[in-house]
This record gives sequence, structure tokens and C-alpha cells, in this order.
Amino acid sequence: MSKHSKRREALLYHAKPRPGKIQVVPTKKYASQRDLSLAYSPGVAEPCLEIEKDVENVYKYTNKGNLVAVISNGTAVLGLGNIGPEASKPVMEGKGLLFKIFADIDVFDIEVNTEDIDAFVATVKNIAPTFGGINLEDIKAPEAFEIERRLKEELDIPVMHDDQHGTAIISAAALLNALELAEKDISEVRIVISGAGAAAVSCTRLYIAFGAKRENIVMLDSKGVIRDDRDDLSPEKSEFASHRKIDTLEEAMKDADVFVGLSIANIVTPKMLNSMAPNPIVFAMANPDPEIEYNTAIHTRKDIIMATGRSDHPNQVNNVLGFPFIFRGALDVRATKINEAMKMAAVKALADLAKEPVPEQVNIAYGETKLQFGKEYIIPKPFDPRLIATVPPAVAKAAIESGVALSPIKDWDRYVDDLNERMGSDNKIVKLLTDRAKSKPKRVVFAEADHLDVMKAAQIVFEEGIAIPILLGRKEVIEELMLELDFNEDIEIIDPKSDEQSAKRIEYAEKYWERRKRSGVTFFDAKRLMRERSYFAAMMLNLGDADAMVSGYARSYPTAVRPVLETIGKYDGVDKVATTNLMLTSKGPLFFSDTSINIDPTAKELANIAQMTNYTMKMFGLKPVIALISYANFGSSKDPHALKVREAVQMLHKSNPDMIVDGEIQTDFALNADMLKNKFPFSKLAGNKVNALIFPNLDSANSNYKLLKEQKGVESIGPIMLGMKKSAHIFQLGASVEEMVNMTAIAVVDAQQKEKRELDRKRNKK
Repeated sequence: MSKHSKRREALLYHAKPRPGKIQVVPTKKYASQRDLSLAYSPGVAEPCLEIEKDVENVYKYTNKGNLVAVISNGTAVLGLGNIGPEASKPVMEGKGLLFKIFADIDVFDIEVNTEDIDAFVATVKNIAPTFGGINLEDIKAPEAFEIERRLKEELDIPVMHDDQHGTAIISAAALLNALELAEKDISEVRIVISGAGAAAVSCTRLYIAFGAKRENIVMLDSKGVIRDDRDDLSPEKSEFASHRKIDTLEEAMKDADVFVGLSIANIVTPKMLNSMAPNPIVFAMANPDPEIEYNTAIHTRKDIIMATGRSDHPNQVNNVLGFPFIFRGALDVRATKINEAMKMAAVKALADLAKEPVPEQVNIAYGETKLQFGKEYIIPKPFDPRLIATVPPAVAKAAIESGVALSPIKDWDRYVDDLNERMGSDNKIVKLLTDRAKSKPKRVVFAEADHLDVMKAAQIVFEEGIAIPILLGRKEVIEELMLELDFNEDIEIIDPKSDEQSAKRIEYAEKYWERRKRSGVTFFDAKRLMRERSYFAAMMLNLGDADAMVSGYARSYPTAVRPVLETIGKYDGVDKVATTNLMLTSKGPLFFSDTSINIDPTAKELANIAQMTNYTMKMFGLKPVIALISYANFGSSKDPHALKVREAVQMLHKSNPDMIVDGEIQTDFALNADMLKNKFPFSKLAGNKVNALIFPNLDSANSNYKLLKEQKGVESIGPIMLGMKKSAHIFQLGASVEEMVNMTAIAVVDAQQKEKRELDRKRNKK
């Protein structure tokens, strides 16, 4: 994508369909006059009076306890520098989004128009009654140190400058684990810190808190080594001034055990790396380009333990591992501050989590065979679902033990359950899906590439590295669309009707006829069908000329799916194919099956649909909890429609005893955990969060998914084909560009999984 196109895409993302990235959403009913009279006048007076009697009641009657202010003056925004408060707002909104999706914390972003420390502090103090916590962001040093120090002293709510402490906490956890692997003692290692800004100072202080010796640390700024004989040092730099008579990074690196980079790209050379001690630890965290490129470093030193700030290399030091969960724990016990004990607790929790067995769903999500503690896994992955139930409890306990918690937790098991429940409020599954697709992109045929929106989707998946598109359609139209979209890449374009494809058409027709000649298809029919894109694309899959296909944008679902079913066929052991839709809801991902193919499945077919849904959900890195839906609950009706569902459940319990699946059950009971546990405690679903619904027929499945799809805040991905021998997926008629991009990512992941499954099958045969 050209620089102009990327700029335009970024601007459109922030501007459409409504400006900005966050909004305020009511949490109470407001439909009736009675509701409004309670929400505002006169009913609102009652909580006001209760708070007047006891100010602590503000936590009981308002959102203060779950509300954080993300505050900046725009003086040190990312790598953009001092761009001003208004220009910093998109970043602050983005930080608010991360708070919400990772820890279910609400945020107001506040941009303050002053660079004066006194004025900034006064502003934050004056608005502090609104918030349960303050996250300072993108404030330049040295002012950031003084602002945070004063606010921590003068406010009775948690205050943290994430640019300082976030990186410190995550890198400290990684450092503890790296030292363990290298068999080195933190009190003895020689550490080089490249950079002397807020993050570097905070990192160094935290390393010292864990046992590093000040005399073993050398810090460098833009002028070289910070020595005690320099007369240009701020108080923070003076704190780490070295007595060693060295001036350069090259001198400092000699025999060093640890390098921590918080500076600029490409300042560490292979020669410097080779001068370090055995088993060197290198955290090159400059973004977007590290102090030494990852591949260069690991090829220079085979004994290196390496981390960066990038997601495309192992051991990403990412602040999102810290700040959402630290504030979550602090808010939940109403901590008056975030102190050293709480930060150190977060470090230990992160370090320990990396040593625990990694759930299969995390391996699947990151496309790994088996993540395990070692040189390439010293810190948890940002999308590890265990983080929410690991870091906040550790922080909360430290707050209680250090005496800064005003509302101690008494039932820790219930607290962990509540934390896990909060994770339903995000849709990170799409990020995991696309990341997994990017790990091994596949060749995907776009069977209707001469439509503008299809071409936009193909452009996005190519430029994002999700897939390698193959474009089917009228070549001259496709080339015009590519020119219009500034899509100037060498992409394969195929027009199945063109003369240059005549040999391929004959080859595909022969193979198709061989397969279908006993189903009433003549060779003439086969040759005619190969001029149609869907048949041509499906044969490309069958003969290995592509890995996956997507179609259906401009045609009805039955018309688009028929060529796929006739041509590709079912996976071994599958009686009937089916579809599922992934619904992204405010309560988390929810699968609906079968939404598009089987009109009135039998009990056996329902059981098969549940099994295929179970397999597909695991492909997404999810733990399936499946409810078979009916109008009746557990034997309350003897009608054949209910009996069919009950029979399917009995089959599943017998053939797949390890599956968490049950029914027949009504939808509201399936989705309301409290109702389910109270009324049907015997069910295998009780105590679990249902994330898949198997409907008894196509009417109910299709109607429910389309009804939910049109609700605000709900996205649908699908229908996802289940049980196909190859990765072929059909768009809904008129699908959006985003839907097509997501479906393409699914097609890639499906192709990856089918390839792995086939390799495993061949190995087992041997």
C-alpha cells in the first residue's frame, strides 16, 4: 500500500462511521418516564444525599470505582514528540480502548492544555473526584517525574505514569525469567541501559528493587555514558551516574550481561554483541525498530536471550500486559495508590505465569505447536486469557498487605470468577485470528474479484499479510479496479472464460467429469461449468493450484455453495456439511450452528453438527461449551421436535464424553449462567459459560443469527463451512469489506488446519 493509501485508511478508520474510538454507553434502563425520573430528577437526589452523608458512597452509587482518566498534555506522544494536547487525543482514546477490551475498565480521556507543572497538577487534582484512578500518558521528562510524584502524594486514588512503569514492570518480569534461564544472579550482573528518559529511569529503579546493584549499572543518554563527573545531569540521571571512566556504548557493552534498550534504532552492532558476557540478555525495545534487528542478533550470538517491543518476534515487551490489569486490581480494592509492592507483585505474577503450562487455546491462537518456558518464551503473550485472573489478584493482595486498600477482597474465588466474566466484554478473537493467518499466509482465490468491495478486501488481506490473493474475473475490469485502489502489486489474475485458460479448463473439466459422470454430468457439461468462476475456483483447490477460496458476494447463498459442494466434497467421516456463524457480542464470542445448509437435520446430523462446531471452535483457540437449543428444557416436552434434540445430546454424551455439551434447553437458560445453575444444576453446562448454540433447524438458526447480527454492537463472521475437505467459504450476499476480510482470515486458518490434519494423518499411517 502506498504511503498515501495508508494515510487515507488511517484517517478513515478514525473518522468513520463516527469520529473517535470510544463512546459513553448507558448502563441502566431508560425506556420509560419512570426510568428517567430515577436516572435524573427527582430520583437522582437520593444517591446525592447519601454521598453527602458519606463521601465513600460515591463508589456505591456511581461509576467512579471503574473509571480511569487517561491524561496527557501531548508533550511526548509516541515517536511524534511535542504535538500538543489536541493532537494527542487519538492516542489517549486508543489507550482507553485497551483499558476496556483487556480489563473492562471505563475511561475518559483528558487532554490538558498546559506545559506548566503547577497548572497540570492543579487541573488533575480538581477533576480527581470524578475518577477511581489516573493514568498519566505521553508527558515528557523530566516534568513527568515531578507531576507523578506530586499527584501520588496529594491524591487518594491510584496514579501511574504508564510510559515509565508499564515498560518497567513488563521488562522486569522478562528479566527475572531471562536471568533464571541464563543461570545468573541479578545482584551480580552488569547492566547497560541505553536511554535516560522516564521509561529508562523507572526500569532501572525497579531492577534495583529486585536486587540489581547500582554500581553494576551503566546508563547512557544522547551524549554518551552518564558519568558522575558530568555537570549537565538532571536529578534522575544523577541517580544512576557511573564512576567508570568510559564514554561510549561500545565501551559499556564489553563484558555486560544485560542490555536494555529504550533509545533509538540500530545503535548496537554485532561487534558490541560479541563483546558481551556469555549468555547475554538483550532487550532491544525501541519502536518500531529495535536497537539491533532481531534476526541479526540471534544469528550473531547463539546463546542470546532476546526481547523486543515488536509483536512479530518472540518475547514482546508490551505494556498491555501490565497497565489494564494493574489498574483492575487497584480499583477492585479501592487502593489509594499504586505502590512499589503492587508493581513488584505484578512483575512476579507475570514472570510466574510464563513458567506455567500454556493452555492449548493460547498455542492455537498464536499458531505455535507448544509454547513453553524458554529462551523464546520468557513473558506471557498479550492475548493470554489467564492474565485477567492472574495479575489483578496479585496486585490486589499486595495492596491489601501493604495497607493501601480501603475495600479488601474476602472471597478470592468469587473475585477470580468475576474477573473471568469481565473478559466477555471484548472481541480480541479477530486479532488472534488475523495474527494466526499472518503466521503462514495461504493462496486464496477470490472468485468475484471484479467487484469493487471484493477487490478492496483482497487488497487489505494482501497488504496486511493475511493471504496471497488470486483474482478471478474479467481481467480488464480487475486491472481498472486495482488502478482505482492504487493496488499496484504483482497479483495473479485469472479469467476462466479467456482463451489463455483453455488448457486449464480442459484439465479441470476432465477431473470434474471423472468425479461427477455417474451423477448425470456429461463431459460437455463439465467443460461448460469450468467457464464459471465458482467451479473453476473449486477445481483450483482440488488440484492444489490454490489453498482456499471465497465466493458469494454477488450471488445468493444456495447458488454460490452448490459448486463447492459438488466439486470439493466432504472430509472423510463427515456425513453432511454444515455452517456456523461466529457472533461477536458484548458478552464475548458466540457460535450459531447450522445457519445456512441443513433445513431439518436429524438427531444424528445435529450431533455431527455439534461435533464439527466443537472442532472449529478449538481451531479458534476457544474452549467449547455447547448448548443444543429447543423450546423445551430437559424432558419437559414429549413432542418429536424436542425428542430429536434430546436424542442428539444422548448420542454426544455417549460418543464424546469429554465434550461440554448438553440440552435440550431454551436459549435464555443456556445464556443466563445464574438461571441455568439454579434450575438445572445437574447439567454439564452448569458452572460454564455457554459459547455455542446448536439450533434444531435452519429456520431458527438463520433467523436468530440474522436478528442478532442487526443489533448494535454485534458483528457476524460467517457462515463458516464445516466438514469440507478443502477450505472453501461462502460470503453472505452483499457482505461488507470487513466481513470479507475476516472470512478470508478464517479461510487461511482453516487451510492451515487442514494441511496440519493431513500431515498428521499421513504420519499416523506410516
